This record gives sequence, C-alpha cells and structure tokens, in this order.
Amino acid sequence: MARQELARFLRDRRAALRPHDVGLPTGVPRRTPGLRREEVAELAHMSVDYYVRLEQARGPRPSPRILDGLAGALRLTPAERSHLFRLAGTSAPPPATGAVRRVRPHVARMLRRLPETGAIVTDAAYGIVAWNPLARALLGGDLGQRTTNLARRRFLGEGRMYESSGAEEFGHIVVARLRRAADRYPHDPRLAALLAELHAGSAEFRRLWETGPVHAPGHRTKTLDHPTAGSLRLNCDVLLVPEDDQEVVLITADPGSPSARALRRLATTVCGGTSGRGPDCQDVAIREPAK
Repeated sequence: MARQELARFLRDRRAALRPHDVGLPTGVPRRTPGLRREEVAELAHMSVDYYVRLEQARGPRPSPRILDGLAGALRLTPAERSHLFRLAGTSAPPPATGAVRRVRPHVARMLRRLPETGAIVTDAAYGIVAWNPLARALLGGDLGQRTTNLARRRFLGEGRMYESSGAEEFGHIVVARLRRAADRYPHDPRLAALLAELHAGSAEFRRLWETGPVHAPGHRTKTLDHPTAGSLRLNCDVLLVPEDDQEVVLITADPGSPSARALRRLATTVCGGTSGRGPDCQDVAIREPAK
C-alpha cells in the first residue's frame, strides 16, 4: 500500500471538487478551495476520523467497500478509480452497472427477528426489496403489491399512503438518495427510466432535484395517522447494507409510550396470538428482481 501517494491523491481530488459538483449548497464562503474532509466522509459513508487518517497517510489499508465509497464521493473516473485501488494495494472490482435489487439472506433473517418493529429494505433507487408484516400494516396494505418504489409512492401517489408529519422531509431524503444513485449507476436503465418518470410526473420532484439536497441516513421521528392504531409517534432508524448500497429502515416507538402500546396491539393483530409473535410474523416478503 502506497500510503503517501494515496494520501496525496485523495487530497488532490478533494481540492479539485466544488460543492455544486456533488449537490452541496453554493455561495457559502470557504477558506480553501474544494470540499471539506467532513463532506467527503459523509458522501463516502465513512467516519471523518478514518478519512482524515487516510489523507494523513496513517490509516490502515482501506477495504474495497471503503474505496468504492471514496470513488463515488470524489466523482472519480473509471481510470481514477482503478488508480485509487492500485494505490491502496487492492485489486479493483468491476464498477457496478446498476442498483442491487436482491436482498441478502442474512438481512431477510434479521427482519424475521423483529416482531414489534416495522422493517423494510430498499435498494439505491428506493425500490422495496423486502418487508415484514408490521411494516406493511404501518405503511399501507398494498406495500409491495401496487407500491414497489417509495419514490413513486411519495411523488406520483402510487399506492395507499397514510398521513404523516414527515412527508416533506422524506421528499428531500428521496431526492438526495436518487441523485447519489444517478452518480453511482449512470448506466442503469431502470434507474434512468424511474428518474424520467419522476421528472415528467412531479413538479415538486423537479424543483427539489434542482436544489440538490444532501442528506445522510440517520434517525428521524414522525407522527403517523393510522386508520386503526390512531396517531402514532414513530422513530425511523436506518441501517446500511454498504456492499449492496441498500438501506434497512426500522420503525419503532419509544418504550412504554402510548405509541409503543398501540404498535404492540397492531403487531398482535397482524401476526396473530397474544404476544405478536405468531407464525405470520416470521413471514418476510422478498421481491424478486425483474428479469
């Protein structure tokens, strides 16, 4: 591993980028040209401390996943990406041509262990690739049937949606993630078709796309008006599946709260039995990729 050369390469590429190149707001005064280290780390889905150590030539050998994240964050060309992997002493895998649309078995098994947590898995283009019964009950009974993509659901009204306080914020989150996907998978025809559909069908989507929102996955709290469970104050937390560029969204309520009790009753109704752990709770739906 050529640590000094790798550090210099990262610094040079970071300095060559401008905020508008990666969808960040412009017009904010900066003491030095280029992106900040914190911004690159966020775009690459890694810790700031780890990235700083790489730029200072004192970090460990980065994994292919880390290198791939850096290549995307720094907008490297295919040749630059291969060079990055060579400097790190790692063979570069072929660049991804499209979003991974199949859920890994261990991720599906995790959803089965969460009887009182709604959970869905989405791909890089916000296609729903797996979900558990409670998520379907919370987000609409047609989840995974008529509704196969959360971006279409949010901007084109596909499927049945319950009123939620987080709808506006979620719109920004969707656009930010789709912009990242467009940068990472420029040759994915299904993603290109989705973006064309959203641009043609939603003025709100077009407006948000032009603003270039940036959002890192994390914790959100929202209020959902459910037709049978009532008003629920829910926590949404995101776990990353970085090797497939997927996200697991976990929907819970604060322990001991009225929303937690209502969520438990809903789980019991959906899954059967008195504990919310009936056999149906083990049924995780998995969407097979289109041929």
